[in-house]
Amino acid sequence: MNEMINMAKEVFLPTYAQFPIVLSKGDKVHVTDSEGNSYIDMVAGIAVNSLGYNDSQFTDALKEVIENGLLHCSNLYYNRYAVEAASYLKELSGMDKVFFCNSGTEANEGALKLARKYGKSFPVVREKIITMESSFHGRTYGAMSATGQIKYQKSFTPLVPKIVHSPLNDFESLADKVGDDTCAIFIEVIQGEGGIKCADPVFLSKVRKLCDEKEILLVFDEVQCGMGRTGKAFAWQNTDVVPDVMTLAKALGNGVPIGAMVVSSKASDVFSPGDHAATFGGNLLSCTAACVVLKRISEGALLEHVVAVGAYFKDQLEQLAQTHDVIKEVRGLGLMLGLELTCEVRPVIDMCMKEGMLIVGAGANVLRFVPPLIIEKEDVDEVISILSSVLGKI
Repeated sequence: MNEMINMAKEVFLPTYAQFPIVLSKGDKVHVTDSEGNSYIDMVAGIAVNSLGYNDSQFTDALKEVIENGLLHCSNLYYNRYAVEAASYLKELSGMDKVFFCNSGTEANEGALKLARKYGKSFPVVREKIITMESSFHGRTYGAMSATGQIKYQKSFTPLVPKIVHSPLNDFESLADKVGDDTCAIFIEVIQGEGGIKCADPVFLSKVRKLCDEKEILLVFDEVQCGMGRTGKAFAWQNTDVVPDVMTLAKALGNGVPIGAMVVSSKASDVFSPGDHAATFGGNLLSCTAACVVLKRISEGALLEHVVAVGAYFKDQLEQLAQTHDVIKEVRGLGLMLGLELTCEVRPVIDMCMKEGMLIVGAGANVLRFVPPLIIEKEDVDEVISILSSVLGKI
């Protein structure tokens, strides 16, 4: 393992603060490193591996595409896997059209471009885009500029202009920033990197009404909180608010890279041929992966499981909070949960790894739980046991 880690340091740009283990295989909600150590996985590739590891239906579907010999054919032509995946998304969301890309940041770049072109359809051009403070929309320039966290931006200024930030759940502040120059408002229904902070349904309802009155696009970034993680296909379905544009990635492909932008009829005719593209968007292999995930979600049993196990998980964390003063707050929904601590989380993460659990932070003092959606209650019990042991040593 050390040899592989040393080799990695020789060949990789130093863009990640990596943990000193080499993961080699997985099964259900556990992963194993190259030395045979097993870990229960609360990271899931950061909310990616929704169906867990070694899912036979998923593996068989990918094998079928690989054995057919055609993995990619360009968007100059149609392929049935992309059409089927888009049809699933349209049915599950009730929205109108789909654009496929490779990642969440690309989906958000597409949404930013769509918003700016939409703004040019008015007699007086609208260019301002409002996003939320503490938000995270990706690492590319437009998505990074939309992100409401200075720590991701400070080394890379100047940013894309005319993007401003407003506090989440503060409608009056947001309304003050809206003007005749505003074309779109971007919101994560649950902020992931921002600390597992939920948007208030009342706030979202007020924003929806404002967007309707002012002809502004309402964009929901569901890259991390979507695809069944809250017990609904999309997190906004826990409210009565429907967006004009939705961005997806992560769990959409269960580990195979894919992103998507889904739009309502209000925004479905903004783009014309040549306005936007992605070479690998709609790739046969990635769309096959998406079809398996979307089919599983549409069948309903997986979502029911998330609701039940998510409620149990949150209850167990709240009980843990009663016996550990280091826990400040439990928050989140479904299987996207956060544990705010009174201390830095990195030492806790390191200790959990030594105890056989992988977990990641969301900011400086929040532990983030985004496990595979197939996690069982007995797996939750294992997590709580490890946490109790670790937090008892803090």
